[in-house]
Amino acid sequence: MKLIVTDQSGKTHELEAVEGWRVMEIIRDYGLPIKAECGGACSCATCHVYVDEAWIDKIPEMRDDEEEMLDEAFNLQDNSRLSCQIIMDEELDGLKVTLAEYGD
Repeated sequence: MKLIVTDQSGKTHELEAVEGWRVMEIIRDYGLPIKAECGGACSCATCHVYVDEAWIDKIPEMRDDEEEMLDEAFNLQDNSRLSCQIIMDEELDGLKVTLAEYGD
């Protein structure tokens, strides 16, 4: 299973993804520049990503707590999501996301 990640500098990385893992965990474990300060508890917005438009309707809908956290994020877009709230499964094989700028 693959996860395609574009980092903040525009470089694309093809990562091996594990079913049941959070997208944030996969990105972090490959050492890409994602802060993920809360470790997946949906209590910060430092794992903010942009989901490729082709995938936006294939991922689960955003819950209220994720939407509230995204209100704290910089550079918000219509396709913004918290990568800790997207769990990899077979239907997401090939998912494409772009890491957001932090705005610090």
